[in-house]
Amino acid sequence: MTAAPALAPAALRVRGVTKSFGDLAVLRGVDLEVARGSILALLGSNGAGKTTLVRILATLLAADAGTAEVDGHDVAAEAPQVRESLSLTGQFAAVDEVLTGRENLILVARLRHLPRPAAVADAMLERFALTAAGRRRAGTYSGGMRRRLDIAMSLVGDPPVIVLDEPTTGLDPQSRLEVWRTIRELATGGTTVLLTTQHLDEAEQLADRIAILHEGRIVHTGTLAELRALLPAAPVEMVQKQPSLEDVFLALIGHDGPPATAPSGPTAQETAS
Repeated sequence: MTAAPALAPAALRVRGVTKSFGDLAVLRGVDLEVARGSILALLGSNGAGKTTLVRILATLLAADAGTAEVDGHDVAAEAPQVRESLSLTGQFAAVDEVLTGRENLILVARLRHLPRPAAVADAMLERFALTAAGRRRAGTYSGGMRRRLDIAMSLVGDPPVIVLDEPTTGLDPQSRLEVWRTIRELATGGTTVLLTTQHLDEAEQLADRIAILHEGRIVHTGTLAELRALLPAAPVEMVQKQPSLEDVFLALIGHDGPPATAPSGPTAQETAS
């Protein structure tokens, strides 16, 4: 009898990670796994410990206890390999606004010691639909363009894992949609994405799985359907569906593409009575 093939290791694996700052326990034994080529949304309110966990995975902060692995490399023991495997995009775009978009990408390619940095920059501009703006100063970009450039810079060198910490902070609805499309394309191309967010609709739209971090612990992980199933079914009544303010905003500005809502269904929606 042929043995079943071994499952591929998770791209991110966290076991029993704790972290305190003085008397304040921020992480209290976090367990988490992210499958390769998937998007996991890490939800939590301010102070839940999301950014602390991200900094530990990025080797910017040492855990007090527990283990963490990125692409099979131990965060504590193999920090250089972890930094090659993971790229972190913070809450605010870290582009140099004096440089052009192309120059920003060339700079990152040189810092990563990649051959032909100009060719790398041109390829990333094309990948993220920024070729036409590539020779403009990044300071002239819209919020969505700056964020796309920021993500492009993070992906120079093709790291297998990218962590997006609150990637749509401060963006208008149209820019937010641009970033959402970019994140979906990353996962489709095989990149593993850990997305931290406070926006529940963002997790609904993007995530294959969702982990809820509360008071330093993961209280539940699952698909959206699995999380919804935790609650009892509510009585329903049929009401006329009204467009959201975001739908109206995007329609009025002539946005090209579907609104940032769940896939369309019947003309009525279920609501709890």
